[in-house]
Amino acid sequence: MTIEFCDSVEQLMAKVPDGAHLAFAKDLAGAPMAAVRALIRAGTKDLRIVTVPTSGWPVELLVGAGVVSSVETSGISLGEYGGAPRFNAAIKQGAISIKDATCPAIYAALQAGEKGIPFIPLRGVIGSDVQAYRDDWKVIDNPFAEGGGDPVLLLPAIRPEIAVFHARRADRNGNVYVGIQRELTVLAHAAQETLVTVEEIVDGDLMASEESAAAMLPGVYVSAVAEAPRGAWPLGFLDMYTEDEAHLAEYAALARSDEGFASYLLREVHVAGELESA
Repeated sequence: MTIEFCDSVEQLMAKVPDGAHLAFAKDLAGAPMAAVRALIRAGTKDLRIVTVPTSGWPVELLVGAGVVSSVETSGISLGEYGGAPRFNAAIKQGAISIKDATCPAIYAALQAGEKGIPFIPLRGVIGSDVQAYRDDWKVIDNPFAEGGGDPVLLLPAIRPEIAVFHARRADRNGNVYVGIQRELTVLAHAAQETLVTVEEIVDGDLMASEESAAAMLPGVYVSAVAEAPRGAWPLGFLDMYTEDEAHLAEYAALARSDEGFASYLLREVHVAGELESA
């Protein structure tokens, strides 16, 4: 498999077509905010998003920009900055469709996708309101239980077309450092393609030693990489930089209204993007 090293985040995100089934990991695992802004500037439409298992800022911004048609998630919020105003407004207005899930359900379905099996059993959700609204989840009797009477829930596999996340570094072979965020490896295994932004691309082979290899996503699971210093901003990223508290608080206030969000989008996504590329 040949890994493409893109000259810009815009070039990387040009690989996401309209209507793509796109997966994001939780914000603390590497929110690809530079990639999200590039997607919005590109005018990508009708994205079908699955969060692994929750999300916040990436989905909030994409939904607010009107580029999302559906979201499968076990939760969307801005953490200590409150609810996700644009996401919540879109749900109330019927602008997007929603598939409610739970964290264990999303992880289990993603593992089915990773293993190449069509479905996976799960306990603990049967009889819940979440299960009641999921027509694609099926309850069967455990075929191995003597005498029956042991229901299990079957979840269809989640196999995203494209996974997108931000990471610390990649080498020239496309190996990506994911550290302790091991769910990123499951996500990349399940996805048909994986697009990664990184703080830096380094020379050498990050798989060369046993110690470093243990923290890596091998390049065989990576489709394309672009360097994006501070690519998680305005969120913090690992021990490299802290979140921009003033910026995030300002967004949370502005996004409560259509006009406030529109002004934020113009200033921080479109105008800022033009200045970056100038």
